[in-house]
Amino acid sequence: MSVLPLAFLVRHGETAWSLSGQHTGRTDLPLTLEGEANARRLGERLLGNQFARVLTSPLQRAVRTCELAGYGGAAEHDPDLVEWDYGRYEGRTTAEIRAENPTWDLFREGCPDGESPATVAERADRIVARVRMATGNVLLFSSGHFLRVLAARWCGLDVTFARYLLLDTGTVSVLGYAHDNLREPALKFWNQST
Repeated sequence: MSVLPLAFLVRHGETAWSLSGQHTGRTDLPLTLEGEANARRLGERLLGNQFARVLTSPLQRAVRTCELAGYGGAAEHDPDLVEWDYGRYEGRTTAEIRAENPTWDLFREGCPDGESPATVAERADRIVARVRMATGNVLLFSSGHFLRVLAARWCGLDVTFARYLLLDTGTVSVLGYAHDNLREPALKFWNQST
């Protein structure tokens, strides 16, 4: 058992836009019925774990996932966990964006009138610092692109590494350490569905 705090990352359940592939940053969409079922199964998956803190994005898709998983009463809303601000790309699919900007890469360029990779990395770094100061494991509810950046930053990597970390809705991932050594951050497991 680790003596250093682990970060349990939960990507929210399915929404209409996650299903269609539309970028959903600040648009506050509800879960679909399947997304609600995902969230309940997440609660079963997390059963038996103890958490010193539970943090959630204030957006309803994360809050509702947290509630249905059984952690709503313990959760603190943390604005640093909000999904990437996609600016003018909000609600658009990658194919639509690349039709006008063929070389676009979110993790390298960010979004016009939205957040830059550096800004998202700063938010992720603040979450990493909070987890590492916790007295036990921390459970985090958020969205896909932000959690991918969080994992990259946990490992001390550039935001661009996040492009390699695919993350499905309704999944759990755990960030920890090799050899229980703070200087060896690692992905314990990634993108596990319930």
